[in-house]
Amino acid sequence: MDAKASTVAPSQTATAQSEPKGKDFLNHLEVYLAKRDGVDKLLKISRYATKIILASSVLPETVPLTRQLKSFESSVGLSRKAFRLGKFLQDVNALRNSHLASKEEILLSVIAYGGEGLYYFVEQFIWLAKSGLIDAKHSRNLQKISAWAELIGYIGSISLKLRDLKRIKEDEACLNSSIGIAISRGVGRTEEEERRKKLREKKLMKQLSVVQDIADGLMALADIRDGKGRFTDPLLLSCAGLLSALISTHKNWVSC
Repeated sequence: MDAKASTVAPSQTATAQSEPKGKDFLNHLEVYLAKRDGVDKLLKISRYATKIILASSVLPETVPLTRQLKSFESSVGLSRKAFRLGKFLQDVNALRNSHLASKEEILLSVIAYGGEGLYYFVEQFIWLAKSGLIDAKHSRNLQKISAWAELIGYIGSISLKLRDLKRIKEDEACLNSSIGIAISRGVGRTEEEERRKKLREKKLMKQLSVVQDIADGLMALADIRDGKGRFTDPLLLSCAGLLSALISTHKNWVSC
């Protein structure tokens, strides 16, 4: 075995080492699941998929599987809250590290990160209340505060992302113009085309993020209204939750 290994030419070894390896699915999955958000979003998918089944009345109430799914959904919902321990710190740091150019951006960032940070902070106490460590009588008030903070955070987040989308579209228009002029002159612009491709990918991710925030905001609004009024149908909210989970899972997967 050693003799055969020694017959490999140095140039072949160097070539093999220099060849880039594609992302291995299992390695990628391991990295993804090592992240808090990775596991959380998979739990979110399973929870809202279950809620869709329950809300659609596919299964009769008398079937044992219905009770099992309700128990599973409740358990997963409680488990997800545990993943929010200390998560408010990411909003604190995001706000601290933001480089903001205008007063409007400062205000929107405070609303977005402040709202989301408060939401995650309060969620810790809701988890403690539901786990039985603190008196459950505080749970309802905490949930109201949490829902309001979440909704306010999404309003700020959507506003910031719409501003970002506007900038991206302006940059894309400039690139398109530059590429168009180059093509008319018969000059290749490979670098600009690559930049445009990345810009379009960035725009798509930002658009998906806005859709996700709208879906999550819809659920937060339903929590504030205790499931009463328009846009509070359980099936609609479950679909919104699943859509949000799928978008977030995609974003986290791509970023790994």
